[in-house]
Amino acid sequence: MTTELAPRPGPERPAGARSRGRTPGRLAYRLAVPPVSGVLRPRLLGVCAVLAAGTFAVFWVGVSVGDISLPLPEVLRALAGAGDPGTLLIVHELRLPRAVAGLLVGIAFGVSGALLQTMTLNPLASPDMMGITQGAGTAVVASIVLGWDFGAGTQFMGLLGALTAAFLVYVLAWKRGTTGYRIVLVGVGVAWICTSATDYLMAHGRQFEAQAALGWLVGNLNGRTWQQIGPLALTLAVLLPAALLLGRQMRILQLGDDVARGLGTRVQTVRIAVLVCAVGLVAFGTATAGPVAFVALAAPQIAQRLAGTAFPPPVASGLAGAFVVLVSDLAARKLIPGTELPVGIVTGVLGAPILLWLLVRANRAGSGG
Repeated sequence: MTTELAPRPGPERPAGARSRGRTPGRLAYRLAVPPVSGVLRPRLLGVCAVLAAGTFAVFWVGVSVGDISLPLPEVLRALAGAGDPGTLLIVHELRLPRAVAGLLVGIAFGVSGALLQTMTLNPLASPDMMGITQGAGTAVVASIVLGWDFGAGTQFMGLLGALTAAFLVYVLAWKRGTTGYRIVLVGVGVAWICTSATDYLMAHGRQFEAQAALGWLVGNLNGRTWQQIGPLALTLAVLLPAALLLGRQMRILQLGDDVARGLGTRVQTVRIAVLVCAVGLVAFGTATAGPVAFVALAAPQIAQRLAGTAFPPPVASGLAGAFVVLVSDLAARKLIPGTELPVGIVTGVLGAPILLWLLVRANRAGSGG
């Protein structure tokens, strides 16, 4: 006598359930020509659109306002080459370079912070906290105080300092590989070493050189020129596409090193590539406007909370960084009548509460150390 076991019925699909490949907040698509497939996130697209619109509005407000306020139609005519010589000078040589510098610096810092936070799986990881910004700052201050620019200027020195700091962090964090936790801890130590070296250079520099270095160290967009913006724009044109191409590999790293290796990902190669992109962005951004505090830390977290994603989205983080820098620069120019504050002071005031909030969150989640 034999007994047949009836197959266990599977769970019934509830009414209104989505089909496979469609989850709330995501829309899968597949194109025949060209053969492309992917997932769209409407909320993320909406956040990017809103941030882009807000950044565009603040950008033009920043170009319009100043000691001599200009109506927007006059600004647009000046961009087209029309208008009186005074207006053309104000728009093309004074305000537009400053606004473009703030826009590009914010994008560079925001994307750099998003890359590092995703790579390390730590919301506190940013160039400010990991010594990369401080390394660039030490090299630039050395070039100002000691004349060690080798004829290449602050852009080259900023890149050299940031790469040196990143190399030290990676080597000192190496122990049969690297982990995000060790990278952050070692980065904090390297940041303090670079800060001490910068303070030493400032104390032993001559008064004029020390004042010039101090104005740059705070983070300042005043007096930016098109020559200073050019290298940063070229860097963004090269490294932003690279950062976006690394997005899929970074998402695999979030599954853990063992799973990532099992899926065929070269974990350390991906980490080095991400680190190089992040260092290049923050180095040229720092060389252009100085170490603008907390932008690389706060912008990715703002973008992630708005978009509701599991990791900081690079495009939204860049737009959030640009918005934060431009709004802070506008506040720095108008907050105290007759006084123009450096933009880094305002971003520091805005970013400090965000840092405290992140520390509290990490402590409540049991990951605060």
